[in-house]
Amino acid sequence: MKSFKVGILGATGAVGQEMQKILVERDFPVSELHLLASKHSAGKVVKFKDQDIVVEEACAEAFKGLDIVLGAAENDIAERFVDDIKAAGCVFIDNSSAFRLDPGVPLVVPEVNPEDVKLHKGVIANPNCTTTISCTAVNALNSISPIESMIVSTYQAVSGAGAGGPKELMAEVEAELNGGTYEPKVFQHQIAFNVIPQIGGEQYKGYTSEEMKLQNEGRKIMHLPELKVSCTCVRAPVVRSHSVSILLKTKEKITPEQAREVIAAAPGTKLVDDLDNQQYPMPLDTANQNLVFVGRIREDLTDERGLNVWCCGDQVRKGAATNAVQIAELVIKDM
Repeated sequence: MKSFKVGILGATGAVGQEMQKILVERDFPVSELHLLASKHSAGKVVKFKDQDIVVEEACAEAFKGLDIVLGAAENDIAERFVDDIKAAGCVFIDNSSAFRLDPGVPLVVPEVNPEDVKLHKGVIANPNCTTTISCTAVNALNSISPIESMIVSTYQAVSGAGAGGPKELMAEVEAELNGGTYEPKVFQHQIAFNVIPQIGGEQYKGYTSEEMKLQNEGRKIMHLPELKVSCTCVRAPVVRSHSVSILLKTKEKITPEQAREVIAAAPGTKLVDDLDNQQYPMPLDTANQNLVFVGRIREDLTDERGLNVWCCGDQVRKGAATNAVQIAELVIKDM
């Protein structure tokens, strides 16, 4: 079996570390793994399978000889190195938002638009985590009738803000329980015993950058250029796994029974929808695995073509690391 030289840019961050786990879990054919990070992290030793791998400083020369680079760094780092990666002949699968809306860069969720991988010119973008989870959950409905609009509320875990999010949540809980105080550093306000209805800065008519991603990226991924999305993104005091409430409207009416049937059969999803027995998707059940759980499917009471859907998914795995490795699996089929 052919094997490949893989680099992870941003290897010591939360998503980069998760990518290493996913490569092992999915038995990706790695002949060499190069862990690339900042000068500060260079020299650290990381265990991968039975190997000790020394973290290298990311630089132009570091990409030479690699086949695939998985990006787990911020926009500025991705933009800094993209030309070096392409010049080295690598395929760059990037998790930042730097290239997602570039018309020349495919934006891919393998369960939704795997065919778009073949359109790449050296760069493939990984979508926003909430976009990936939501599109995976509802895309199968397009096989019955195209989705015209979605009204969405997200309940996003603190780990979506990086490793500091869970630490801040726990520190605030401890302070509250012991009568102390804790000054927020990661979030705008206290997150313990609270929700914060802002993720990202204002981008368009009072909507934040995080809220606009679902419309802009969803159109591209699901090939629905006229899709309209009104989204409110909320940070919730949950450690891991994002939850999303979606009220969608389709061109033709879809019954809950039809929706359950196609979602249950769709790749990457698990139908959990039994209200009488208190079975529905929850963050605790969906953390540390790769499926998007979907449930609470019911007719909208305000529009006969409306349908309510609730879904949960692990934003570090399916929302980022797993999706990137799945894209890499599609890429190597043609290498």
